[in-house]
Amino acid sequence: ARRGPVPGLLALSALGFCLMLQVSAKRPPKTPPCPPSCSCTRDTAFCVDSKAVPRNLPSEVISLTLVSAAFSEIQDGAFSHLPLLQFLLLNSNKFTLIGDNAFTGLSHLQYLFIENNDIWTLSKFTFRGLKSLTHLSLANNNLQTLPRDIFRPLDILNDLDLRGNSLNCDCKVKWLVEWLAHTNTTVAPIYCASPPRFQEHKVQDLPLREFDCITTDFVLYQTLSFPAVSAEPFLYSSDLYLALAQPGVSACTILKWDYVERQLRDYDRIPAPSAVHCKPMVVDSQLYVVVAQLFGGSYIYHWDPNTTRFTKLQDIDPQRVRKPNDLEAFRIDGDWYFAVADSSKAGATSLYRWHQNGFYSHQALHPWHRDTDLEFVDGEGKPRLIVSSSSQAPVIYQWSRTQKQFVAQGEVTQVPDAQAVKHFRAGRDSYLCLSRYIGDSKILRWEGTRFSEVQALPSRGSLALQPFLVGGRRYLVLGSDFSFTQIYQWDEGRQKFVRFQELAVQAPRAFCYMPAGDAQLLLAPSFKGQTLVYRHIVVDLSA
Repeated sequence: ARRGPVPGLLALSALGFCLMLQVSAKRPPKTPPCPPSCSCTRDTAFCVDSKAVPRNLPSEVISLTLVSAAFSEIQDGAFSHLPLLQFLLLNSNKFTLIGDNAFTGLSHLQYLFIENNDIWTLSKFTFRGLKSLTHLSLANNNLQTLPRDIFRPLDILNDLDLRGNSLNCDCKVKWLVEWLAHTNTTVAPIYCASPPRFQEHKVQDLPLREFDCITTDFVLYQTLSFPAVSAEPFLYSSDLYLALAQPGVSACTILKWDYVERQLRDYDRIPAPSAVHCKPMVVDSQLYVVVAQLFGGSYIYHWDPNTTRFTKLQDIDPQRVRKPNDLEAFRIDGDWYFAVADSSKAGATSLYRWHQNGFYSHQALHPWHRDTDLEFVDGEGKPRLIVSSSSQAPVIYQWSRTQKQFVAQGEVTQVPDAQAVKHFRAGRDSYLCLSRYIGDSKILRWEGTRFSEVQALPSRGSLALQPFLVGGRRYLVLGSDFSFTQIYQWDEGRQKFVRFQELAVQAPRAFCYMPAGDAQLLLAPSFKGQTLVYRHIVVDLSA
């Protein structure tokens, strides 16, 4: 027969179960995990002298305080194991660096205090993901600047404290001034530590007009792997080209600007064993290139659009042009001319005029003076040609409309010799720039009857200089065989050039400015190295 349960055993089991319930009722609740450096409750932790952000904290913690920590960097994901955190106090530590993703995963965090630390800089991504943050304090650190848009992720930020930092109120904080003027966040008054003109000024009160934050720079854009001694940009049939004299490869090289690739690329070459200058001229929609050579004579080439090649049009009399050094092309009263500076002992600078089907000798200028450069100036309705020389002061010629020739007008006596001469206008004033190989280069201003010196620029070993204008900013580039090429910028208030930038160009022989679509280019042909192409860029220092 089947046995039933034993009554005594059932009673004992029931009694044991009751005793277990009584013992369990008297046992204290289980203590949550807590590191030795911390004091914890179920939802709070207070840590002192921690060597890292504690990992074995209750997952329910909503409030964490770290003080006097023994580490200096808050790394990425440091608090990701505490997703419910609402209050985080990191005061009175020695923190110097906070990772970009240090606070990732803290979508519920409302209060963040990082005071009395040694933080110098923050990333614009430091506070991303903190969509619930309402109170933020960065007081009493060493912050000198704040990256633009650092507070953009904080959509509901109510209170911000930046007091006690060393803010440098330069262009890097311009955005902060703008933000403070439009934000709904309550921000305690903050003050500038520098620069001296803003020291102790309230950041909220700084006028935006005091920030001059737009500057420019010349950056290397393209390298042409060959030497050259002259560069002449020109437009023909709506395309942009560049003519380079390259005696090293016995050619005048023609490059074409590629508007798609935004680069200069090879187009054609004109034979020229000892080219010193290649001057393009577009006359009556026809393209000509005057090729000046040291040896073997100089020539004029014509572009034939039917055969798509250059063909020789005419020779230039070698008895007239013995040792050419520069070419200048210009138009007077509808007629086209070009002039050749002759640097030989027995040569003379010569003027040629276009007539029907060729260029013909028109006038001999300035014989026996080793001429180095020419500059055509058409101001006040009086065309002038300035001829520089290595053996005497530059000579000014003025065009006589009755004689249809240049007539000597005077000398630029302030400069005993000059390698290159260029001009520019600033406002109503006309200026000359003259480079010298030995001695200072000079900036002169026309005073109505004579030139007066306004500035001397150190330029030992200079054979080339060029003033040019880019978007309202005026520059002067001054080369040297013995040091860096210097770029100066015109100071309108002082009416002088101030040093702006250095370029590493080896033995420059010319400079030219070439606008190419939206690219503003400065070309620097080098006699001993590569021809460098720099691009002018505008930089917003407040960005």
